[in-house]
Amino acid sequence: MSTAIQAPSPALEAAAQNAGLNLTAAEPGIDFTGAPTTRAIVTLAGNAALAADPARQQLLELSQTFDAADPKFAAALAVYFREAAHRLRNSRPDVYLTLHGLPLSFGKFAWPFHSSTSGADTFIVHGEIRLEDGRGSQLHAKVSASMTQTFATVIPALEQPFAESFIYNAVRKTLDQGQLELVQSGNRQPVPVTTRYYSMKQQVFIFNDTTETQRRAYLAAKTFWLSHVLGAGEPIWITDPRDAQYLNTTVADLKTTAAALVKDGLVLLDGTGNWSTATDTLRNEEDTYRTQVAEALAFIKPTFNEDMRGGHTNM
Repeated sequence: MSTAIQAPSPALEAAAQNAGLNLTAAEPGIDFTGAPTTRAIVTLAGNAALAADPARQQLLELSQTFDAADPKFAAALAVYFREAAHRLRNSRPDVYLTLHGLPLSFGKFAWPFHSSTSGADTFIVHGEIRLEDGRGSQLHAKVSASMTQTFATVIPALEQPFAESFIYNAVRKTLDQGQLELVQSGNRQPVPVTTRYYSMKQQVFIFNDTTETQRRAYLAAKTFWLSHVLGAGEPIWITDPRDAQYLNTTVADLKTTAAALVKDGLVLLDGTGNWSTATDTLRNEEDTYRTQVAEALAFIKPTFNEDMRGGHTNM
């Protein structure tokens, strides 16, 4: 039985338009339990060329029963759409970098969360990450991010706009810890999302304690991959709040760090200090960054499989 396409609610459309975005109804969807969902394509308003670029379109999927007009959701929706309006100006808004230097695209996330079918007291969302090295790599990981019920109480709703940021950062953090592997094919790999990623006292998410040196290296690598390799030299948003959350810092600090990279001769910034491109000096560091990717892939590759093949096991 087919399901009719359901247009986004007026309240949701208004929130998007206030941020300079358009919502276009997409094909109907269903969630993990088979319940219908409302799906919309998010694009930039006022720029037909960018809006028509499939790479600059974002899928928003919500429970059909989600009420965007509820005042308790207004602030979080405004932030979500405001950030999306910046991110969609990137040539690859779906790509994020890890601390170990892996450029990854995030896609095929099946929102909203669903209750675990294994009997565990958790909520689950499935998705996929892929290595984006500019060479057509087939390495990827299917992930199953599980959030405890305690953690779920800190977000307004179990929907994409309220969870996408910290779920993506939890995936990155799990990779940083060597607990996910990028493979040619394979089963879903777990990404536990617990209260250790959230400070109840400060009411902020916590992922990585980073130094200024690490943040400088991170932003340089981000500009290399997202602007130079994947973006054909177009500017990229260097002060993304998702990166600030991931690096346990602030947007203001990212902006200061980016300015330091200008002094180092590695990046160029626009007049706002929020958008960066790579200099010739940074572009010439390709061997260094590809070596980092190779080392990161080696780090996340399990060694126990080889040991077990050789008969070295305590089991």
